Amino acid sequence: MPLCGGKPHPQAVLASRTEEQFMAVLPLPVTKSTSWPISIGAEGIAAAQFARCGFDVLVQAGRDKPWYDLVVTRGGNLLKISVKASEDGEWALTSGYTRKVAEINGMRTDSRSAIDMWRAGCGSRTVCCLVQFEGVVIDELPRIYLASPDEIASAMRDTAQRTGRCTLLEHYEWSASDGARHLQTLPAAWHFSPQRVLDLVLGQPKPFPIQAASAGSPVLASRELVMTV
Repeated sequence: MPLCGGKPHPQAVLASRTEEQFMAVLPLPVTKSTSWPISIGAEGIAAAQFARCGFDVLVQAGRDKPWYDLVVTRGGNLLKISVKASEDGEWALTSGYTRKVAEINGMRTDSRSAIDMWRAGCGSRTVCCLVQFEGVVIDELPRIYLASPDEIASAMRDTAQRTGRCTLLEHYEWSASDGARHLQTLPAAWHFSPQRVLDLVLGQPKPFPIQAASAGSPVLASRELVMTV
């Protein structure tokens, strides 16, 4: 800044203040998490898949109802869809609720309470569409699952009991009390399909069977795991 008699030149001071005022009125840039583009992409892919199954798809113009992103309808039946995207093999659905529970319990984490709080926050007639991008190449669709909040809460409770992690995992290993190791995966019935969508729209999701891999399975031969879904 130029000096005038050992002091800053008046015009320079005025220019500096004007610049500061101009910068002050500029809006700060909106920052979004690194997962935001993945979430937007997941919503578009989910909407396209529901449309391919013959359902009318409605997309929220705003975000005043954060517990769902899409609405699918057919034949007078309606279902609200909460799209959850991931690219690391898990969906941290209870992350915000875990902090709330810790604050209530004096910083003591309670997985079951966090899961129950998440479940209570889901609206009626709402289904979660779980979109997984991990290991998916650019010219392939991600893996998509559909599940009710009750089904997801039950799966997360099992995961928390077996691993101590309050999250929904696409697959994980755990050890039973007898020392046997198991590979747990999401139920096959959760995979996106026209029948799965129809079952959930009609409010009659079919119970999924618990299946165990045979003793001669190649997976078991190499990893000594029992696979269940």
